[in-house]
Amino acid sequence: MTCFPHRLIGLPTIALLITVAGCSSADDSARAAVPGPGTKVTKLCRNLDTELPSKVDGQDRRDPEPASALTAGWGDPAIILRCGVERPEEMNDSESDGVDVNGVGWLLQEQDSGDFRFITTLRKAYVEVTIPKDRTGDGLAPLVDLAPAVKKAVPEGIAD
Repeated sequence: MTCFPHRLIGLPTIALLITVAGCSSADDSARAAVPGPGTKVTKLCRNLDTELPSKVDGQDRRDPEPASALTAGWGDPAIILRCGVERPEEMNDSESDGVDVNGVGWLLQEQDSGDFRFITTLRKAYVEVTIPKDRTGDGLAPLVDLAPAVKKAVPEGIAD
């Protein structure tokens, strides 16, 4: 099994990188595809769900549809967390951008939409957090808020 080697980008660089201006489009009901991991990962994700904070980046928890212990959301537009996602192909690329936030490693992916997606590295389950382009003004604040829950519920290691 290959470990994910990644370059770490400094927090000021990331904050600058993901600070974008944009118009907000109100969407009252966020949606997120529910991952379908195996039994071990599902158990870890359910444990994570019980540890997640009620607020992220100052926003109240508003879970997306369909309701699942494998997904969570905060604010509008929603910061979306999905636990048990597939290992992204970019983790094979040693040039991929990554960041460590309070002891949790994350692969950084900028989406064509301008959203930013972060996926945990070196954890027994892959946890994905998507920060919509309209919510990137606070940089990595959502990951800072989520790191304690991820560290507590999802042990270090390589996901199966």
